[in-house]
Amino acid sequence: MSTSERINRQWVLNARPKGEPDAETLRWVEAPAPVPGEGQMLLRTVYLSLDPYMRGRMSDAPSYAAPVGIGEVMVGATVAQVVESHVPGFAPGDWVLAYGGWQDYALSDGKGVANLGASPSNPSWALGVLGMPGFTAWAGLKEIGRPQPGETIAVAAATGPVGATVGQIGKLMGCRVVGIAGGAEKCAHAVDVLGFDACVDHRGDDLPGALATACPQGIDVYFENVGGAVFDAVLPLLNSRARIPLCGLVSQYNATALPAGPDRMNWLLGQLLRKRILVQGFIIFDDFGHLYPQFAREMGDWVRSGRVKYREEIIDGLEAAPAAFVGLLRGENFGKRVIRVG
Repeated sequence: MSTSERINRQWVLNARPKGEPDAETLRWVEAPAPVPGEGQMLLRTVYLSLDPYMRGRMSDAPSYAAPVGIGEVMVGATVAQVVESHVPGFAPGDWVLAYGGWQDYALSDGKGVANLGASPSNPSWALGVLGMPGFTAWAGLKEIGRPQPGETIAVAAATGPVGATVGQIGKLMGCRVVGIAGGAEKCAHAVDVLGFDACVDHRGDDLPGALATACPQGIDVYFENVGGAVFDAVLPLLNSRARIPLCGLVSQYNATALPAGPDRMNWLLGQLLRKRILVQGFIIFDDFGHLYPQFAREMGDWVRSGRVKYREEIIDGLEAAPAAFVGLLRGENFGKRVIRVG
């Protein structure tokens, strides 16, 4: 099939959502695939990553990255194959890690694209444990959390691609690791498969009490992915000089207003002051991109040796991406959620 005969299916941003994305947020478009010019290559998407940060890119509120424009293709990391190339170092058939977005085909000049070779094993893992989520866990824990042997690490969204990796690295560093996840099945996976010391179901009747029981010596490092009621349960258990790598607040991404109730800001700041707690947000490649080669070597060794385990949830069809993304924001994913486009 010639390039001109290929159809490029796309999800474009149709309207900025108020609260949870709905049927009006994204629009399905079909157009001829683009034709690569000099210095360009055509990439065919095979796997599309779904990640919570995408909800922020649907909004035009001030953030660390520009929002997706109305009518533009929804952004996202992809693993693709090169169809046609006029870029040195990339040949037809090569697998690449790119940022092609929610579509079948994308043009690239090669900048920011990693060549995975002609026949990588588990190519989709470059979107998970061997890619941005794994790097987020590794750098956030090591550079901000700085755990010491014998300390207690608590991690929210404990069976997601970031949280699961945080916990396993914590165990490799000699720490007690307590996960917080939604549901008995996920908690069992965290303990039985990932090797956590304990896991608390945040959907249970008494999250603060269950977490206190699981953390008898308090919490020294809390890797924050969720916010909301989970953070409320964690805060009283934080030890003096605890560290909080602030990665995400997925429970708040669809919020349209501040939570109801009394203003607790002074109480929160008092806790941070008296306990001398470090809270640091981070944008992974902006802040720690220079460490990526070190991460790639170490994580690659851990994965190959089986010391770090990885769970992937593959959903077939680009058409399934919007519903799968909404489910991700609701916490329905079990492991890293990836769309197999073609």
